[in-house]
Order: sequence, then C-alpha cells, then structure tokens
Amino acid sequence: MKITEKENSGLKRVYEVTIPAADIDAKVDAEILEAQKSVRMPGFRPGKAPASLLKKLHGKNLLGKILEETVNETSAKALEEKGDRPAVQPKIEVVSFDEGEDLVYTMELEVVPDFDIPDLAKLKLEKLVVKVEKKQIDEAIKNIASGQKDYKKAAKTYKAKDGDAVLIDYVGSVGGEEFEGGAAEGHQLVLGSNTFIPGYEEQLVGVKAGDKKDVVVTFPESYHAENLAGKEATFKVVVNEVQKPADVKVDDELAKRLGLADLAGLEEAVKGQIENEHSELSRTHLKRGLLDALSEAVDFEVPENMLEAENAQIMQQIKMDGYRQLMAENPEAKPEDVEEPTDEVKEEYAGIALRRVRLGLLLSEIGSKNDIQVGQDEVTRAISAEARKYPGQEQQVFEYFQKDPNAMAQIKAPLYEEKVVDYVLELAEVKEKKVSYDKMIEIIEAEDEAAPAKKKPAKKKAAAKKAPAKKAAAKKAPAKKTAEKKAPAKKAAAKKPAAKKAPAKKAAKKADK
Repeated sequence: MKITEKENSGLKRVYEVTIPAADIDAKVDAEILEAQKSVRMPGFRPGKAPASLLKKLHGKNLLGKILEETVNETSAKALEEKGDRPAVQPKIEVVSFDEGEDLVYTMELEVVPDFDIPDLAKLKLEKLVVKVEKKQIDEAIKNIASGQKDYKKAAKTYKAKDGDAVLIDYVGSVGGEEFEGGAAEGHQLVLGSNTFIPGYEEQLVGVKAGDKKDVVVTFPESYHAENLAGKEATFKVVVNEVQKPADVKVDDELAKRLGLADLAGLEEAVKGQIENEHSELSRTHLKRGLLDALSEAVDFEVPENMLEAENAQIMQQIKMDGYRQLMAENPEAKPEDVEEPTDEVKEEYAGIALRRVRLGLLLSEIGSKNDIQVGQDEVTRAISAEARKYPGQEQQVFEYFQKDPNAMAQIKAPLYEEKVVDYVLELAEVKEKKVSYDKMIEIIEAEDEAAPAKKKPAKKKAAAKKAPAKKAAAKKAPAKKTAEKKAPAKKAAAKKPAAKKAPAKKAAKKADK
C-alpha cells in the first residue's frame, strides 16, 4: 500500500492510496479457492472445477466485494499509519479500479484538533438549593383537587348552563333511520366540553331534569364514518338529571381517589415531586454554568464539516419552530410560509454552532481520556423510555434502534454527555447557594431569555383566514397534548459523524449548549 499526502492544511487532510494489482489479484485468488470447495459445474466433480476457469467466469463479479473490503481495511490502516483521528467519516472516492490494475482512491477528512483539557478541579460553579415550602405543597394539592371536579345533582327546576353536566339518554337517526353508535343511556355530558358534534351541546343549555328535546345537528364533512359525513341527524334526548360542578375537598378522600392512603401520604408524594422538579432546575443551572466555564477555558479550531452540519441543523430547527407557530394560528399554513432566517440571525447562531461543536469535542475528549462508557443497561432503559411514547408500537421502536447505527448513536449521545458532565462536576469546586423557589425560577428564566436559542423566529405571513377547528362527532376523542421542548443540537462523539435520524418523532432530548 502506498499513501501519498495530497493536502495538509489546518485540520483538513487528503490522501491518495494505491493498492498494487498483485494484492487485488491475491484477494481474488483467495476468494476463488474458497468458492472452489463448494461450487458445482457440469463435467466436474464437486470441488474439482479448475480455479483458472472459475476466475475467468466469476473474477469480475468478485471485484465489487473485494473493492469494498479492501477500501475499508486499507483506509483504516492508512489512518493508523498517519496517526489521524477523523472528526467525521472520511470521504472516499475511487480514482481507478479494474481487473489487473492497481486500485487507487482518495480519502478526504478532517481530523480531531489537538487541544489541552483544562484543569477541571479549578472550575468554580454554583448550585442552587431550594427547600420545599409548605405553601408549595398546599398549592400543588389545591391544583390537583381543582382537576378532580365533582358534579352534584341540581334541583329539578334548575336550568343547565355551560360548565354543568347533564345525565342523558339519546337515540340518533338520519332520515328516520337509527344508526350504529348513535344511542346511549345514562351518559354524562359536560356542556361546553366540545366532546359532541358541533352544535349538540349548545342546544342542551337551558334544559331541566325530565325535559325531552330533539337535537338537530349536521355531521362534519370530515367525519370518519362516510355514511354519516355531511348528513343532518336528529337525536332524541331525555334529560335524566342536571348536575352542577362542585369543588373537591382536600382531605383523605381526595388522597384515596388518587390511590394513596391518606392526605399525609398525598402531601409526601407531592413533596417528592416538587423536590424532583427543584433538582432538575438546579441541575439545569449548574450544567449551564459548567458549559459556560468550559467554553471560556478553551479556544481551538474545529472541523469545518462539523461546524457546517451544526449550522444547518440549527437553521432547520429555527424553520421548524416558525412553522409550528404558523400552524398554531392557521392549520393550513405551509412550510414555505416561514421566512428564511436573516443574515443577522445566521451570524448570531454561527457563534452558537461554533461553541457547541467545540464543547462537544471537549466533552468527548474528557470522556475518552477517562474511559467513560455508556452501559448496555442504560441504553436499554433509554430506548424503553422512547418506546413508551408509542403505545402498541414498542417492539417496532426497539427494532428500529437495533437496526439503525445512527439512531443508536443518537440515543447514546445524551447519556454519554450526562455521564461526562457528572464526572466533571465531581472534580469541580461546587458551592451551594440557598435561594427561594421564586428566585430560582427568576434565575432560570433570565438564563432562558439570554440564550439566543430561545428567541422566536420571524414569521412571513400571519394567517389571512384561520381555518375552523374540525371536531369529531358523536363522541370526539380528546386531542393529545404534545409538550414541545426546544432541543438545541448536540454533537456526537468526535470519532463518529453526528447522528440525525430519529424514529417517527424526535427522539433524543439534547442538552442546551
């Protein structure tokens, strides 16, 4: 193997690798001899077909396989010989390759820069500590109670209004013919909940216990049952009872309703949840301080390919966020309605991309130097957590990660980063600062506002016509709420290209750098 250096500038390297034709022929011969043992050809006993004949017939067909194997093997040896650590997967291009000729290919790459890891023991960090106050527990339990609404029977003369519940029997028909799924007895319907066909609940405002009413509505054109879509229906409704909402008392009964023994148990459970919230917020502040300190402690050149990839990912995230905003205002909005980020925005985020790439390389190097590993059990737990987001499809999610190396790398990346952060925090000087809950929120929100990644992208068009929300009829399934969390991009370990693939929806939560 001959390695010729074509370029060596900054972090960029270009090599031309030449593999003699004799080496390729030897590999072909070895493959032919192995195949000879089992091949069957007319006129020859099994395993006795002449190697020269097999090579003449199948030699060219073997070249593709041998090319791939040879490039993989020799490119790894070339990197080892040159002492290069590629920052991303090298770009390989075959210059010439044919039967009886030398294999010549070029390998273009950027290497991981050389830099010194700062003295981690000299890092000075602040950890916010918040004590759970009784008023926080009481307020949280009060909020829980408000979500456990009770309905009490109202007087027979009481007229139902929005927010009340009615206990009804009903039978629906279209053109005088009853239809499947259009009848129920003893159904509790909260007026104003929009769980029935548009116009249905409004017609029951003002009814009293014992009333009978024909409710006439039209099924939406988009209704899932084609035989009902767009058709007018009549529901004969009997009002058995009108119920008024009543607040749930904060007592042992509330705790038992939630599966706990008594109010004291509920208070303890709520206290634990609040402590977890405090812990997460405290770590957010602490980690930001750590990343800021590390960023200030290092300054080195980063691979251009990694920087370009990070910039592209940030711009894509900005556009996606802008599109979500437009969709919230107008479901008919299109991706092209989102304005391209301005040059000013691009310049601002270019600095963020540089910081992220540099920190990613630094954290990777710290982890590598100190043999920090992510265990298989940790990966399995992370995949299980991701699979729980897709009820009924858990097995497919597991298979997705098992079959896709990029997806597996993406699930490992945040786990690896958190372990490296934990390692650094153990070495750094961390001083605790006691603050109130309100003060901690104030500090976190100020940090959020200061982070450019939190700024709202510009919108090109305000929706001219806001499309009415489509409601499913008879019984509409409640809309699922998706908690959107902005997740700035994080670099994968330096030795591998950043993974960008995720199942169905964005899978891994990325740390804000």
